[in-house]
Amino acid sequence: MSKNNTTKNTGTGKDKASAQKTIALNRSARHDFHLEDRYEAGIALQGWELKSIRAGRMNMGDAYALVKNGEIFLFGSQITPLSQASTHVVADDRRTRKLLMHRHEIDKLVGYVDREGYTLIPTAVYWKGNKVKLELALAKGKQAHDKRQASKDRDWQRDKQRVMRKHNKDA
Repeated sequence: MSKNNTTKNTGTGKDKASAQKTIALNRSARHDFHLEDRYEAGIALQGWELKSIRAGRMNMGDAYALVKNGEIFLFGSQITPLSQASTHVVADDRRTRKLLMHRHEIDKLVGYVDREGYTLIPTAVYWKGNKVKLELALAKGKQAHDKRQASKDRDWQRDKQRVMRKHNKDA
């Protein structure tokens, strides 16, 4: 009989809320694209960028990812430098950043992008432990009529919830 009865933290409750904290969201991604599979990637950052992210100075409004030479890079994300953190470095707030993923994941994504016409869209940046992670989605672009239909469906779901809430409240 073993006396090693260690308990593991399963990541539920208060610990999970503090472990994964969202830094930045790409809110227009769901509106402009059909998002299918999601992947998690690390980001190669410099020291001043990490300090700026901790201060909440990241914007992903125009961000996108491209495959170059078998590697994935993040373009268009903006990390505004802190004046006290980047005094000795020439800071480029919109520089290209390398995404860190396993080779088999990169090969799979390259296949989808090259052969099937998918696009890689960053949807969120968040803390996972003490590391900055990026959620990358395989996406296909929506056309204007798709966007209108999605908006109608969303409005209908909201109205349906309102009616059900009112009905349950009266009953």
